[in-house]
Amino acid sequence: MMDRRAFIGTVAGTLLAAPLAAGAQQAKVARIGVLYPGGSAPLAPRMEAFRQGLRESGYVEGTNIAIEIRHADGKVDRLAKLAGDLVQREVSVIATSGDLATRVVQQATTTIPIVAFTDDLVGAGLVASHARPGGNTTGISILSPELNVKRLEALKEVFPGNSRLAVLWDPATGTAQLKAMEVAARSFAIQLRVLEVRGPNDLEGAFQTANKEHTGALNVLASPLLASYSQKIVDLAAKNHLPAIYQWREHAEAGGLMSYGPSLRETWRQTGLLVGKVLKGAKPADLPIQQPTKYELVINLKTAKALGLTIPPSLLQRADQVIE
Repeated sequence: MMDRRAFIGTVAGTLLAAPLAAGAQQAKVARIGVLYPGGSAPLAPRMEAFRQGLRESGYVEGTNIAIEIRHADGKVDRLAKLAGDLVQREVSVIATSGDLATRVVQQATTTIPIVAFTDDLVGAGLVASHARPGGNTTGISILSPELNVKRLEALKEVFPGNSRLAVLWDPATGTAQLKAMEVAARSFAIQLRVLEVRGPNDLEGAFQTANKEHTGALNVLASPLLASYSQKIVDLAAKNHLPAIYQWREHAEAGGLMSYGPSLRETWRQTGLLVGKVLKGAKPADLPIQQPTKYELVINLKTAKALGLTIPPSLLQRADQVIE
C-alpha cells in the first residue's frame, strides 16, 4: 500500500502538472492577424475559404490558432493604426488584402511574416520577384491589370458600337489597373470616364455622372473597398440601367451583368494555405508568389433581359456559368 508521504507527493505532482500542461497547450495557439481595407469585415465567402485553407494545413480556429480581424471601415487612413495594433499584439503572421494594406503593414514591421492577397505584388513593388519575394512578404497576385483588359474585351463584344466606358476606381489601389485599361481602350477606340470612389457616399454621384455623360457600360475595377460595397453597386447599376462587369462571380450571382476573374473562394483558400506554411516555419522570402490557375466568365441572362440586351452566342459559349 502507498504510504502517506508518497501519496501526498503524487497528488502534489498531479496538481502542479495540470497548470503546466494547460500553459503548454495555451502556448501552442498562434495568433493570425487579418488586415482588410474594406468598409466591413471580409464578406462571404472570403473568411470561410481562408479558414478552410488553414484547416487543410492543420490549423483550426479555437484549437491551435486565433484569428484577429481588423477592417478599416472604408477609411484607409485607419490602416496604419490597425496594422500597428496587430504588430503590438505580436501576432505570428499578418494576412493582408490589397496593395495599400500590404504596404502599410510592411512599413509597420520587417519581422512579422506577411501573406498578401493583392492585384500585382511585383508590379506594385511590394516584393522583389515572383520566384524569390525577399523580405517578410509573400502571397498571391491576381493580375488585376491584365484581367481588366479582358473585361474590356468582353464589354466590347456585347457593345461593339459603344465608344464610351465608365470605370469605377478606388484610388487607394494605385494606378496600375487604370494604365492597363487606358492602353486597351485606345486600341479599341474607347473613351474612358474614370469615376473615383473613396467611400460609400461617392457611389450615387458616380452613377449619376455615368448617366449624365451617356457612358454605355461600366467596369468595376478590383478593390477590397469596392468589393465590400458590391451589393450597393449592383443595385445602383440596375437602378441606372447601366450594364456592368465585375471581377468576382459572386457579383454576377448577386445581379451583375457579367464577371470575369479568378475564383474568390479559391484565392482566399490559397491565402489560408500560405499562412499555414508560414506557421510551420517557411520563410516568406523563399515562398514563390502564387497566381490563380483558373479564371471564370459568368453571365447573368436575367440581368441582360432586364436591360434589354442580347448576349452574343460566341460569348455565351465561352462562359463558365450562365445564370438564367
